[in-house]
Amino acid sequence: MGPTPKANVCRRLSLRALGFFARDAGVVQRTNLGILRELVCQESTKFKNVWTTHSKSPIAYERGRIYFDNYRCCISSIASEPRKLYEMTKCSKSEKIEDALLWECPVGEILPDPSDYKSSLIALTAHNWLLRISATTGEILEKIYLASYCKFRYLSWDTPQEVIVVKSAQNKGPALAQQAGIQQPVLLYLAVFQVLPFSLVGILEINKKIFGNITDATLSHGILIVMYSSGLVRLYSFQVIIEQFMQQKLDLGCACRWGGTTGTVGEAPFGIPCNIKITDPLPLLFEVSSLENAFQIGGHPWHYIITPNKKKQKGIFHICALKDNTLAKNGIQEMECCSLESDWIYFHPDASGRIIHVGPNQIKVLKLSEMKNNSSQHQISEDFVIFANREDRNENLFTVTASGRVVKRSFSLLDDDPEQETFKIVDYEDELDLLSVVAVTQIDAEGKAHLDFHCNEYGTLLKSIPLVESWDVTYSHEVYFDRDLVLHIEQKPNRVFSCYVYQMVCDPGEEEDILKRSC
Repeated sequence: MGPTPKANVCRRLSLRALGFFARDAGVVQRTNLGILRELVCQESTKFKNVWTTHSKSPIAYERGRIYFDNYRCCISSIASEPRKLYEMTKCSKSEKIEDALLWECPVGEILPDPSDYKSSLIALTAHNWLLRISATTGEILEKIYLASYCKFRYLSWDTPQEVIVVKSAQNKGPALAQQAGIQQPVLLYLAVFQVLPFSLVGILEINKKIFGNITDATLSHGILIVMYSSGLVRLYSFQVIIEQFMQQKLDLGCACRWGGTTGTVGEAPFGIPCNIKITDPLPLLFEVSSLENAFQIGGHPWHYIITPNKKKQKGIFHICALKDNTLAKNGIQEMECCSLESDWIYFHPDASGRIIHVGPNQIKVLKLSEMKNNSSQHQISEDFVIFANREDRNENLFTVTASGRVVKRSFSLLDDDPEQETFKIVDYEDELDLLSVVAVTQIDAEGKAHLDFHCNEYGTLLKSIPLVESWDVTYSHEVYFDRDLVLHIEQKPNRVFSCYVYQMVCDPGEEEDILKRSC
């Protein structure tokens, strides 16, 4: 989340009104957020649907900004009613933005250009241009032409807000070569950049001659991760790759001679040559086999989560120490639920080292800790559990016929039966330290959803917000809780996208009481 409070109340409060004279802006920020958390969870506080819109193109949300028409139009959700920040000029299909990331200026750093101190949208176009766009005006601040030898398609953070990765589409090769069964040795390319000021790290070629018959590859936190169809996942150091296999250091905007051609790096038509090509086997950091290549690292100390690589093991998760692959005590976690959609598990994003395991009717927050008699061995225990609000299903196992006979059902309801409250989305609001949980119940032909706020430390339910729009479980949904804002994006059939914006409405009297207690 960005450093500027978005809550209506926080925007109206001056430091003097709050009685804050601390020099440390972080203290003020934390105090403001504490007030906002109390206001959000206050019983009388409501969240009102202030804006609804529909679109034929995907809708994206990022930190108070709603993007339409492939990021061409930007709407601010901070005002009492969303308002347009900018709309870029129309462009051809080949120039449209395909993916984007929001970059925000780091606090306390000296940057070369005044425009660098404002948030930027880092965008990838369909014709391989990487753009830095002002997040408030839509002005293009910087342009980099990537290359013509592949189609770049995806953006991601290697290190959040510091290093980005631009990933190409997988190289299938010419149609005739595919029909003849000729495989292309280069699977894809990864272009890596330091952000602001933009500088090139390099473009890495992922070659099957080196890695074998891999199906995908990505870069995260300085680790190259490659995946195989067998379920095998291997990890390599990107820094080692740079040191050993960078053919030539390239600088954006500088002249370069490459393969008999001279041009300027990052300008069309020359672009950026692929300057990192692995020619020898790499030292392996780690490997593991997991069902569908699902593999996560987290916890304190480092642990990883996998599902054993057998289809019948789906829904069973193993939590193991990264240093020696030992299974933690109680490290096999299984919900034992009968549902159409499988449960999911991940390391808690609050950096507490905990683990969140979500099923259709319960959310378990698990704690990883040292064993009392053996500090080198770790164990998994329940920190708390959140249960869906459901009726006692045993009462529904019997049916009374018209003649008065009591007949036992020959089948059991699924744990994610639509007539029962089911958890669909679990997220974490880091600045308010709240878990946000979307629960849905199908009532007749209409689904109703509500968003619940739970204490991140104890799991206590603090607030429940009903969503006024109908929720169809067969559609794709995203829900964002961002300080005083709730935003719901829904994808309906025939590529119809809907966006519903809710904003916090406080009782003035209780708001004043909270402010007085904080002063």
